[in-house]
Amino acid sequence: MRIETERLILRRYTIDDLQDLFEYLSDEKVVKYEPYKPMNIEEVKGNLDWRISTDEMIAVELKKTHKMIGNVYLGKRDFNTLEIGYVFNKNYWGNGYATESCKALIDNAFSEGIHRIFAECDPKNSNSWKLLEKLGFQKEAYFRQNVYFWTKENGTPIWKDTYVYSILNK
Repeated sequence: MRIETERLILRRYTIDDLQDLFEYLSDEKVVKYEPYKPMNIEEVKGNLDWRISTDEMIAVELKKTHKMIGNVYLGKRDFNTLEIGYVFNKNYWGNGYATESCKALIDNAFSEGIHRIFAECDPKNSNSWKLLEKLGFQKEAYFRQNVYFWTKENGTPIWKDTYVYSILNK
């Protein structure tokens, strides 16, 4: 997949993305609401191998500088449904890059026949749910003490409240 917007290139990951990926996956502020802790370079190498092998993780690159500044996740679910998620380098927050990249990917998914896209986020992560609302998602649910994707290293659940949002192809 390769999609270009006014300012961005949305594409598959490559081995050349290691340093840019490390820059934001090693940042405590960036991964605060993610199901993992800040990663060291060896952990990021392993994570990048996985990203290269899947079409569900989309790298977001600035057209002007070719710096990879974040990613959008589009995971396939049953019955023409996708789950969306996103993580961006904090040095690029507040510039509309998440909005621009997510909108392009949502439009592309709907043009390919996807019926529904949903997202889950921590209610404390106002940047995430405000982005979803800006994109036209509607809040469907507030789950109390939901496992979502958080577990301890031994596999036991970490109970967290969760918002669920969705947008439909109309």
